[in-house]
Amino acid sequence: MKQVIAAVCIQCGEKHEAGDNTYTCKKCGNVLDIVYDYGYIKSQLTREKLASRKDYSMWRYKELLPIEEGSAPALLRAGWSPLYKADRLGERLGLRNLYIKDDGQNPTASLKDRASAIAVVRASHGGMSVVACSSTGNAASSLAGNAAAMGLTSFIFVPERAPKGKVAQLMIFGANVISVKGNYEDTFRLSAEAIEKWGWYNRNAAINPYLLEGKKTVSLEIAEQLGFKAPDYVAVSVGDGCTIAGVWKGFKDLYEIGFIDKLPKLISVQASGCCPINRSLETGQPIEMMDENTLADSIAVGVPRNGEKALRAVRESGGITVNVSDEEILGAMRLLGAACGIFGEPAGAAGTAGLKKASEQSLIPKDAVVVSVVTGNGLKDVASAQSASPEPVHIPPDMGLLTEEFKKRNLMKQAEGR
Repeated sequence: MKQVIAAVCIQCGEKHEAGDNTYTCKKCGNVLDIVYDYGYIKSQLTREKLASRKDYSMWRYKELLPIEEGSAPALLRAGWSPLYKADRLGERLGLRNLYIKDDGQNPTASLKDRASAIAVVRASHGGMSVVACSSTGNAASSLAGNAAAMGLTSFIFVPERAPKGKVAQLMIFGANVISVKGNYEDTFRLSAEAIEKWGWYNRNAAINPYLLEGKKTVSLEIAEQLGFKAPDYVAVSVGDGCTIAGVWKGFKDLYEIGFIDKLPKLISVQASGCCPINRSLETGQPIEMMDENTLADSIAVGVPRNGEKALRAVRESGGITVNVSDEEILGAMRLLGAACGIFGEPAGAAGTAGLKKASEQSLIPKDAVVVSVVTGNGLKDVASAQSASPEPVHIPPDMGLLTEEFKKRNLMKQAEGR
């Protein structure tokens, strides 16, 4: 990997050779960061070269990814999800330049496909046939799907509260699913012990530094889709911290190679019932464990293992924190659906909920260019979608009764097209 210099510890600065299966620092045990040779990348990649590529997936940015030459490509197409100009939603939120990045359009319907694509490619190149992770749902289904496409065996550990839709995905993809009677921390610990015991490839993004590099491609796409004009703000739902750290890494990479001339501010959105990273940012105290008390399962992480990377990303960007209630998340699901036609799961809509709250509190200029990343599709958690939605009109097949019901519900103007 000529483009990669080393894997460097974010705590003690110890350098490790990139390309092996070293996930954490051998000196202090902390997490690693992949460091690139930007001079070399500049010599290999230009805007013009990128524009000429017909590969509309995350792999169009191969010079900025930690993949060995000769690696077999991932078979599911991850990346290049749509970026919509959301004028109707922007009007409701008081924002004139709002964009929605819909990453629920990925193969298994979440942003996590970007990380899992890196995992299966690296595992295959390293001659490993078994991959594993713990997950509240999305990382699990993305790994299971990508592993199935590559012919790899997967072992997936999920807490017993994982939504049935996500567990069903795992089973359809042929994964070996272990439902753990405990919270996410219990699930993570058991998966770590099993991975260590049997020597599986570790897809846990909290540990494996290469997976963040896949997640950062969402930022590379946002910048390219905006004509390489970086937005002023990017709202991201935060659980373990890996996604928001990846978003920041992507923009920093583009800045270092001269593709953009400024960096955005990050909006770190967490659920009020589980916000250890935001609480640390707000108080200046170290991250402390919290209960996982939110319906947004994908960001219900009481012990975030990528917390330090997330803290660094938000601080470096000069960003802000917003905590949202489950009710506000459900409201954002309805907003995204009614104003944009986008169906987001609770964690996927949390970023938009935080954006709404930040706008109401005048934390964002009304004319700022803002992107909200919807990280997962609502079909993954239909039960929450039903909680967010009103009941349909239940009625016998009678036109008179239908007309009366429309009058009761103030729907006559809509029915008459007025």
